[in-house]
Amino acid sequence: MLDKRKFYINGQWVEPSKKNDFDVINPSDETVCAVISLGSQEDTNAAVTAARAALPSWSNSTKEDRVALLERLYSIYQRRMDEMAEVISIEMGAPIDFSKAAQAPSGTSAIEDFLNQLRKFEFEEQLDDSDNQLIYEPKGVCALITPWNWPISQVALKVIPAIAAGCTMVLKPSEIAPLDSMIFAEMLEEAGCPAGVFNLVNGDGAGVGSQLTSHPEIDMVSFTGSTRAGALISHNAADDFKRVGLELGGKGANIIFADADEKAVIRGVRHCFSNTGQSCNAPTRMLVERSFYDEAVEIAKETALSTKTDIASKEGKHLGPVVSKLQFDKIQALIQAGIEENATLVTGGTGKPDGLETGYFIKPTIFADVNNQMTVARTEIFGPVLSMIPFDSEEEAIKIANDTPYGLTNYVQTQDPERAKRMSKKLLSGTVELNGKGAASGAPFGGFKHSGIGREGGEHGFNEFIEVKVVTGWN
Repeated sequence: MLDKRKFYINGQWVEPSKKNDFDVINPSDETVCAVISLGSQEDTNAAVTAARAALPSWSNSTKEDRVALLERLYSIYQRRMDEMAEVISIEMGAPIDFSKAAQAPSGTSAIEDFLNQLRKFEFEEQLDDSDNQLIYEPKGVCALITPWNWPISQVALKVIPAIAAGCTMVLKPSEIAPLDSMIFAEMLEEAGCPAGVFNLVNGDGAGVGSQLTSHPEIDMVSFTGSTRAGALISHNAADDFKRVGLELGGKGANIIFADADEKAVIRGVRHCFSNTGQSCNAPTRMLVERSFYDEAVEIAKETALSTKTDIASKEGKHLGPVVSKLQFDKIQALIQAGIEENATLVTGGTGKPDGLETGYFIKPTIFADVNNQMTVARTEIFGPVLSMIPFDSEEEAIKIANDTPYGLTNYVQTQDPERAKRMSKKLLSGTVELNGKGAASGAPFGGFKHSGIGREGGEHGFNEFIEVKVVTGWN
């Protein structure tokens, strides 16, 4: 068991001001894998004070200094990549091969992306042919609050552009999966990050999270997590007009037409189940053209039945556990709600898979004959649960897809390119993926409606941490 009780404040690993231990649970076997501390108001104040004191110097650092820091960080991250993958697998249950292939490398991808953005970014420019000068300045001291499902990805998508923009920050990672962030803090320390620029305080949402989002010395809040928590954060930040960036929930529709390629359904099921369904952009509602619907249900069933579930430390392609008992119980209740609302349970259901009585394992589950008013169609389940809904026309598919408070990512599968473009323009979401083609590196990620405010990644993600100043008469 790891002892990770210290916080990283003002360039040093320090003891918490008060004893408040919290067990980090390995979801594969329900054992304690580490002990951390949950911070108090004193710890939060110390971290914010350090970030505030470091801001004048770091905000006036050169672009070359920031590039050099991130280049050193990139090299250190690459060297410790396997360690990062292993700790993510332990703390949140990602199968080790998936953690090595996707979870851990998401950190280097973010560093590479924002290094490219920083190298080409000009912090001053003339406005057209005027005598006005545009000056791009950091937003200030940032509170960065990150989730457990893609932990280092979300940390890097916030910390790296904040550093690049000249901001200072306090990071509060999820208390459920904080170990990767603590390794990341060690990397920044080794890279020579100036004292106070980056600070880390562990805590829960009601404690350190609320303290940061309402703190008078915080200028910006960047949060990834639930829509419910995002609304609370917005209220907390409103009194003193903090800038707020929110990447929240989703209930993506995957619209499959009868002319879709033969692997569209298989691809959709696997995407829904990837990361054990714990992705906000998962295509959890599969809308299928009625003439192809029955066949699609059978394909989905076969795909689910061939999906293996096992402990995270085993090599191979399988699903791991969900992250916690709280999540396990929530998912079980939602599966039961689908049964009680008379959706057709094609495969899966409540209970754990055979042979996995210990650990937070969920049966890969398919519901058919779902209508869009059922609980399983409206609620973000965050587990390997797919709802299948038939449709008869493009217009009906669009209506069903958009009939949700969310708007993060939708999907369209058709071999008619004009229909694909037509559909994508009518779908209310920050991303529309066509025919299994993923977003390019540096593409902005974020949502419409209750799925958030702002974007992460690329130029748009970098600009989230920038304020624009106009100076007249410059010339």
